[in-house]
Amino acid sequence: MTNTENQPRSPSPAAGSGSATTADRAALGLAAVALFVAAVNLRPAIAAISPLVDTIRADLGLSAVGASLLTTMPTLAMGLCAPAAALVARRSGLHGGVLIGLAIIGVGTIARALGHATWLQLTTAFVVGAGIAVAQTLLPAVVKARFANRAGLVTGIYTAGLGLGGAVAAGVTAPLADAFGSWPVAVGSWAVLALAGMVMWSAAKRSLDLGDAAPRKLMTKGLPWTSATAWKITVISAGNSALYYCELAWVAPLLTNDGGRSVSAAGGLLTAMISIQVVAMLAVPALLGERTDQRLGLAVTTLMTAAGFLGFALFPGTATWLWIILMGVGHGGLFPLVLALPVTAARDATHAGRISGMAFFIGYACAAVGPLLVGFLRDASGDFKLAFILLAAVTALMVLPIAGLSPRRLARSK
Repeated sequence: MTNTENQPRSPSPAAGSGSATTADRAALGLAAVALFVAAVNLRPAIAAISPLVDTIRADLGLSAVGASLLTTMPTLAMGLCAPAAALVARRSGLHGGVLIGLAIIGVGTIARALGHATWLQLTTAFVVGAGIAVAQTLLPAVVKARFANRAGLVTGIYTAGLGLGGAVAAGVTAPLADAFGSWPVAVGSWAVLALAGMVMWSAAKRSLDLGDAAPRKLMTKGLPWTSATAWKITVISAGNSALYYCELAWVAPLLTNDGGRSVSAAGGLLTAMISIQVVAMLAVPALLGERTDQRLGLAVTTLMTAAGFLGFALFPGTATWLWIILMGVGHGGLFPLVLALPVTAARDATHAGRISGMAFFIGYACAAVGPLLVGFLRDASGDFKLAFILLAAVTALMVLPIAGLSPRRLARSK
């Protein structure tokens, strides 16, 4: 791959033309919006389950462990199918690869409306996870190729889209189920977002200006198994993802069962928490800027998240808004910083794709165990206290690999 192919591209302004500069900025804006809209599709299929988990358990006759499979299956697929993103990108390019991922999400989501059978819901959950794997594995490479000088900010923008999609799905799916008289139809209705994402992504193809040469060589050298930096990023990504899916799956049931809240109130609090996360996803990267050493920001947001989990475990019905704010600001700020790690640690779009592919492959396969473990501990102990104490401990331990991501080591890894 030539050096030219590795450099971020942008529309070329005509010499001496002020209007060309405006057009260039407009193209960058449209590309960022396309990233945002694409990212909105990466969580609704999972977040939509949480406020309906008790209804689904009763309808399908599932235990807490069985219900957790509805979150575990897409998360597992996101890990197992992440390497497939390389093949898709080599055949269709970065732009086409993300578009294919969105199409798979749409097909899997609409199929969820076809019935109440457990096998159907688990199968379609896996299909949706496969689509998410393809799209989100390629997005860091898109950022590196198109927004290399604005990686932190742009990662915050598309991570905010990811969080917003989850927040809307968590807050709106239960009312939709009441309106439709069917929870499968309510869950399947989020396919409309995938259609909107495909339209927007297609419309922004020229503005994204991703080209053909670099994407077709994406990850042809395989995943960076021998890189200590890649392994640190993978461990951090695994913890970050496991915590996020445990939040989506179990915070609302905890507030209902241990905190004494109604189903609607618990869903509203979950939506509020995710909404705070969306704001933090934009604010924290903007406040930290494009600095080379993000360890302090990573550590502070990690410890805030750990404190939120511990508060939910010990005092689920007391000071609830404090735990909501800690989890909202903490994990909302942590998420874009973690997603930006493959971009900041990589030397080019290909390298970013390889690191993110490894992080998603190993990270999401491990993260799939999180909601399942929480469900098991909930069935065994009768409440969520032990499970959320464990989540708080896992979160605090993430500070160890974070401490090893010094700018000097990142530079050496390139």
